[in-house]
Amino acid sequence: QVQLLESGGGLVQAGGSLRLSCAASGRTTSNYAMGWFRQAPGKEREFVAGISKNFGVTNYADSVKGRFTISRDNAKNMLFLQMNSLKPEDTAVYYCAARSIGGSQTPSDYGYWGQGTQVTVSS
Repeated sequence: QVQLLESGGGLVQAGGSLRLSCAASGRTTSNYAMGWFRQAPGKEREFVAGISKNFGVTNYADSVKGRFTISRDNAKNMLFLQMNSLKPEDTAVYYCAARSIGGSQTPSDYGYWGQGTQVTVSS
């Protein structure tokens, strides 16, 4: 099993940047496809970005494409999300997640989750 812990959230003005980190423990991140999801108040949890277990292939939700970048450092068991040009609609709790058999954009396909970190973008 793997345990995940997010950090790096906060309050930022529109147009600003934040970098989220997700530290994994228990098993190395190289064993998992990983993703970032977010959930705004009153809304369902949604896919933001994912990165494959092998070769680091990435994919993004259309709403963040060109603004967010997902990356991983398997040597340090870390996952990152660089968020640029933030918009008020990016406000949400952001979660990292891990899946042992390939990537997916469906939250219920992921078996391991962090506790989340709040990102608030003011206009």
